[in-house]
Amino acid sequence: MDVLTIKPESAGQTLASSLANRLKQQITSGSIAPGEKLRLDDLRASFGVSLSPLREALSRLSVEGFVVMEDQRGYRVAPVSRTNLLEVTRLRLELECFALRESIGNGNDQWESEVVAAHYRLMKLHKGEPTPARLQEWEAAHRELHQKLISACRMPLLLQFCSTLHDLNDRYRRLFLEGNPLDRAVADEHARIVEASLDHDAELACSLMRTHIERTGHNVLAALTGQ
Repeated sequence: MDVLTIKPESAGQTLASSLANRLKQQITSGSIAPGEKLRLDDLRASFGVSLSPLREALSRLSVEGFVVMEDQRGYRVAPVSRTNLLEVTRLRLELECFALRESIGNGNDQWESEVVAAHYRLMKLHKGEPTPARLQEWEAAHRELHQKLISACRMPLLLQFCSTLHDLNDRYRRLFLEGNPLDRAVADEHARIVEASLDHDAELACSLMRTHIERTGHNVLAALTGQ
């Protein structure tokens, strides 16, 4: 196995933070399956790190809900379930819509230009053949748009919570996309949310965002439960 050395991406980021981010990416993308056992020796050899930062990274992911700590048995990727999906969806509805409302109220010209740029990048990826590589790009651009929309809320803790919830939701959406094509209606939903946000119509933007999150949650839940 090739050793993948993990280095902090910035001076302020610890090795444990870098490890946590890398593992989170693998979990949300489905590279590490739900419920899979996380063997410390295998991870240590793969990432080329010692056990101390690895344990710290796994503990952080456990707090965020991506990893489950098992007494005397180590760690496992958190399983997916109907109950967890419903909780994540409900929390996104409350927190992300609240963050969007605050962001629209505070948004300036720079915020508007960043939202427009993020939306443009996402729209470009809606075109063409949905290859695995293109889907990865779409997921990154999709996350960026949602982040930019709420980025002017001026509440760092709220942004952190929304980011974690979006990542938790990503696990379910990507499992859904394994057996279903990318929903073309999503492009129109994003366009309408962006338009209402740029018009500083918080009521309409939040209503559209709620519909967007609820519809996605319903589709993923139906696929998860086979209904």
